[in-house]
Amino acid sequence: MVHFVGAGPGAEDLITVRGMKLLETADVIIYAGSLVNPGLLKYAKQGCEIHNSAEMTLDEVIEVVACHRDKEIVRLHTGDPSLYGAIREQMDRLIELGVEYDVCPGVSSFFGAAAALRAEYTLPDVSQTVIITRAAGKTPVPERESVRSLASHGATMVFFLSAGLVDTISRELIAGGYRPDTPAAVVYKATWPDERIVRGTIATLPDMMDGITKTALVAVGDFLGNDYALSRLYAPDFETEYRKAK
Repeated sequence: MVHFVGAGPGAEDLITVRGMKLLETADVIIYAGSLVNPGLLKYAKQGCEIHNSAEMTLDEVIEVVACHRDKEIVRLHTGDPSLYGAIREQMDRLIELGVEYDVCPGVSSFFGAAAALRAEYTLPDVSQTVIITRAAGKTPVPERESVRSLASHGATMVFFLSAGLVDTISRELIAGGYRPDTPAAVVYKATWPDERIVRGTIATLPDMMDGITKTALVAVGDFLGNDYALSRLYAPDFETEYRKAK
């Protein structure tokens, strides 16, 4: 049995209880060594076989699984494996092999970044939509999902895997309709001990990186500002099934 487990955004205690228990009982752990906090390996039982997938190809990962198909295997991915986790291709290969699997969700760095920023992505009269995306680099994105195209919505945007492309992000966001003075933030290694936050605007993004080239999220939008409407849910004149309007 293979368990795809989300390791969380970085901090060791932000893995889910289910994920921790799966690590504790695993016979084999294959972890994304370039991103996952190695401190999580302390949950592995004695004698557990551990592989760092940062040094492996897809075929090599599947080969390890095939060799231990009758054991409990944890495939440990950073954050939540459904976001940029490359798990679909692994799951399809497991189906071909007849190997059973399941998925244990994790706390995404997307949420870790919001916590670090002490921010709410969705604010009344500001943005009710969050676009999670990445800029085109070595790996392309569909043209319909270009930064400029998505910018036309004016929604909250969070960029994964794009710390080295902020010049392009800044230029394309402005070309797509964002104000140059729209607030922006870079969160490096959210929830890790060496977490860093840099704040500025979309126009100043290229000057905000200060040596940060990877393992960072870029968030943009007026949700980072101070102007918003109060939630109607808690307004005295708003009636719900639990509370009468006053």
